[in-house]
Amino acid sequence: MDFNTEDLNRFQIIRVDARNCFVETKSDTFSINKVHLEFTAYDATKPPGQRQTNHIHIYIDVPEFLHLTHEALTGSLHMRAKLQKEKNDNTPLYEHLGGTSAERLAQYGRIRPDGKSLSRIVKLSWGQKVDYLLTADSGPGTTDGKGLIVPRFGKNPENHVSVGLNWRSFDEMMLMTQTHFSSWLAAMYAKNIDSEQFNKR
Repeated sequence: MDFNTEDLNRFQIIRVDARNCFVETKSDTFSINKVHLEFTAYDATKPPGQRQTNHIHIYIDVPEFLHLTHEALTGSLHMRAKLQKEKNDNTPLYEHLGGTSAERLAQYGRIRPDGKSLSRIVKLSWGQKVDYLLTADSGPGTTDGKGLIVPRFGKNPENHVSVGLNWRSFDEMMLMTQTHFSSWLAAMYAKNIDSEQFNKR
C-alpha cells in the first residue's frame, strides 16, 4: 500500500484490515486523554499515491474507550449484539459524536467552504456477514449551546468508511490499545516520580 509509510506509523498501535479499507488505533493523543482511531478507504486499482478515497480521524476520550474495551473483553458487548440481531434492532451498540468547531477550524486555517463545523461520528453495529461494523462518517455540522458538534449531513456524509470485523479482531484491537495506554501511563508515572526524586536532591 502507499499510505505514508515513512515513519511507519510511529504512533500506530494496531491496524485491522477489511475489504478496501482499514482502521488503526494510535497513541499520539494519549497526552490529551484521547484515543485516536484513523479510518482509511482505498481503491487498489488507482495509481500509487492516488489510492486513498476516504479518510477520517476519530478521537475518543480514554475513559469512554476503556469502558467499551471492558464491555468487549467481558463478552457483554457480544451478547448485546447477539440480542439486537435476533430482534433486528439496528440501534448502534456504541456511538460517539465529535468534531471540530467552525471557530477552531478558522484558528487552524482550515475553514470549510460552507463555513460550518466539521462533524465526525463513529458507530459500532452488528453486521450481517461479520460480527461487527465499525463505521466512521464526517461532514458538515453545527455547534450547539453545549459545544457539541451536531451532524448536518443526514445520510450523505462527505467521508464514509465502514470496516467489518469479527469479534476476535475487534477484541484484539481494543485490548492492544488498552495495553499500550496502560504502558504509556505507567511510563508517565515513572517519569514524574524520577523527576520529583531528582528535584529533592
